[in-house]
Amino acid sequence: MTATGDHAWMSRALKLARLGLYTTDPNPLVGCVIVKDDALVAEGWHQKAGDPHAEKIALAAAGEEARGATLYVTLEPCCHHGKTPPCSDVVIKAGVARVVIAMQDPNPLVAGKGVSQLQDAGIEVECGVLEQQARELNPGFVSRMERGRPWVRCKLAMSVDGRTAMANGESKWITSDASRKDVHRLRARSSAVVTGIGTLLADDPSLNVRLNDEELSGVTLDAPLTLPLRVIMDADLRTPPDARVLQLEGDTLIVTASTDSERSRALADTGTELLVIDRESGHLDWQHLLRELTERQINDVLIEAGATIAGSALRAGIIDELVLYMAPHLMGDDARGLVHLPGLDTMEQRIELQLTDLRQLGNDMRMTYRIKEAD
Repeated sequence: MTATGDHAWMSRALKLARLGLYTTDPNPLVGCVIVKDDALVAEGWHQKAGDPHAEKIALAAAGEEARGATLYVTLEPCCHHGKTPPCSDVVIKAGVARVVIAMQDPNPLVAGKGVSQLQDAGIEVECGVLEQQARELNPGFVSRMERGRPWVRCKLAMSVDGRTAMANGESKWITSDASRKDVHRLRARSSAVVTGIGTLLADDPSLNVRLNDEELSGVTLDAPLTLPLRVIMDADLRTPPDARVLQLEGDTLIVTASTDSERSRALADTGTELLVIDRESGHLDWQHLLRELTERQINDVLIEAGATIAGSALRAGIIDELVLYMAPHLMGDDARGLVHLPGLDTMEQRIELQLTDLRQLGNDMRMTYRIKEAD
């Protein structure tokens, strides 16, 4: 197979993997394609944690046609016993002649061991085909395995002059219906959605996903949507027990520095979990929270909050990606600003961003930025 052919088939496998975007958490998205004599034999993708992996689905569909074929997979086949048996054993037993892998599995339980097992069985293995695209497919999983913490996005909506609400707090709606639907897609692909007590008291948000399968992905999903954990940053435990977010399906975690037993008991009675952590520079300790979320196998975190929470997360250095929705109107000098970032007095102190994606949603613009690392 030529390099061009390998890229084409791996592109197909990556496209298949994306079909699991809203259902596989905390597992990574993985796609697999089996090819023989330059023709497609079978394909599959991982749909849900605990269900068969992409390779097993594709090999089951291929049957005896897998013998002597080339298998393309977006992530190194696992070689350990988890919720399912090792994929490497299944690949070897199927008699595949060649395996092309987009990226090595960052999970230390695998991390090259799957490749070695395949090679020891006499299978030709090539790794690194469209590797960057494969890494970008699973930023949260890769981050949790390599950095020991989730990938953190912060979503903000603003006017052209960088305002998020009028001086009196009025903010519905800054952006268009197309942008708001896109935010639901961000929530649906996240393991946890974080907001602050200010937003909770002002807006009483649901923080749930209110789109059906077709609106989310354009297809009927083969597995149930994974509901993100809702996280409320509430240092003084001011969350009312009748808050909308506490009445909905799914789990809610209140992060606080308060040990007020009466308030804690009232919230616990709603089925809400409380996590008491320390304050850091006047704010709840973000690093403590990320360690807790990592232990819960949280891959992708979405911060949906006001200027104070967004600013404290930026100052703490935990935000990896900013998703900004900009609406085509002006709100004036007295309107509220985008983020609260005191102490930036010189140009050297500014936080530099790198644009990674720009697209139009209705009349709005969505701009995605990575936090630029210092040279």
